[in-house]
Amino acid sequence: MVTIGYKSISQISGPLLFVEGVRDAGYNEMVTIEMANGEIKAGQVLDTRNGLAIVQVFGPTAGLDNSTTTVRFRGETARIKTSDQMLGRVFNGLGEPIDGGPNLGAGEKREIVGDAINPYSREEPSEFIETGISTIDGMNTLVRGQKLPIFSASGLPHNMLAAQIARQARTLKTDDSFAVIFGAMGITSEEANFFMNEFRKTGSLNRAAIFMNLSSDPSMERIILPRVALTAAEYLAYEKEYHVLVILTDMTNYCESLREISSAREEVPGRRGFPGYMYTDLSTIYERAGKIRGKNGSITQIPILTMPGDDITNPIPDLTGYITEGQIVMSRDLQRKGVYPPVDVLPSLSRLMNQGIGKGRTREDHRGVADQLYSAYAGGKDLRSLSAIVGEESLSASDRSYLSFAEHFEKRYVNQGLYESRTIEDTLSLSYDLLSEIPEAEMKRLKRDFIEKYGKWK
Repeated sequence: MVTIGYKSISQISGPLLFVEGVRDAGYNEMVTIEMANGEIKAGQVLDTRNGLAIVQVFGPTAGLDNSTTTVRFRGETARIKTSDQMLGRVFNGLGEPIDGGPNLGAGEKREIVGDAINPYSREEPSEFIETGISTIDGMNTLVRGQKLPIFSASGLPHNMLAAQIARQARTLKTDDSFAVIFGAMGITSEEANFFMNEFRKTGSLNRAAIFMNLSSDPSMERIILPRVALTAAEYLAYEKEYHVLVILTDMTNYCESLREISSAREEVPGRRGFPGYMYTDLSTIYERAGKIRGKNGSITQIPILTMPGDDITNPIPDLTGYITEGQIVMSRDLQRKGVYPPVDVLPSLSRLMNQGIGKGRTREDHRGVADQLYSAYAGGKDLRSLSAIVGEESLSASDRSYLSFAEHFEKRYVNQGLYESRTIEDTLSLSYDLLSEIPEAEMKRLKRDFIEKYGKWK
């Protein structure tokens, strides 16, 4: 393709180039930037109007000169090559291999801006995904095709949890092809080394494709990475019939980059300086999860974000919660107690849980067990606060059993090893062990048939 080179840069502002006299530049069109010394940089059109194109450079703009730099518009949006050879490989945010291996062989090039799934074509999520983590499988069940974010905070072990889910997640049908797409945005070199070591030493890299953007990499690459990762997931799911789990961390870094670019474009800021269109932008990522009627594959998403200042009302978790189907909330108090993973089950929620559990999926008593655990733990936490005021000896024997349950629930149910994978049967059996501390007469959310069949009361 013959491209026209423009040497009409009127202004360089941070990562942005303002190129004048450009005809027919397209929104999100890819750009090649040629410096006078022969160095080549990539870029993307952020905005175009009245012959002026605003180009975001992937990388530093140091050394760019208004008069000698040539900007070429490629006439296409960002694309990546897709192939089942992606599994077992590591890529940067643009979908280029960075593991020292060869480029992908024959494969189809796909635009990274995927089409929204037609609501009529969506199939209702209804199949259980086992993560091996009791607080998720037992009480906030992940369903195939769901988008279930993890709300964390700075210093909490969300990276360890992400790696554990990527390593352990599986479907219960042994004939299913299962793959993991792992996208990391703005992470440190130390975090990148942790993830790579985890994937390699456990052998889970063989079924995963990793897309990685370090904190030292261009912020624009952070905007592109989740779309690149999801394009790869869509290929594997809808062309190769894989059931794909997409883990994206950290969406807060993505939103910070979005705010940075919005500020460079001098757009009117919204809440806390984030662009007013952030809700729409996030929805174009989250809504690419799901199942399509007539297709065997599926895409399930677990976005991970760190809440700035531990504030769940911050625009990032707030808007994410509106779009997604629940949330897993991590607790700093539980971490201080040495509990891993420090998941606070009370504010956590999976809105699609009922569609993925029950007879033929997990077990017929699953819903009742989860409800009873919620009730008992909430009661125990309330009594913990009360006993701090009136003293434990002032409580009745029944109240003390709830207090004991809350303590053991955190130590035995919530707490589990980094490499401990519990089956759903293990989780439900442990639930009855813990509930047996409470008088059987208090089991008001469990059917009598289930108590007699699975209960451990004497």
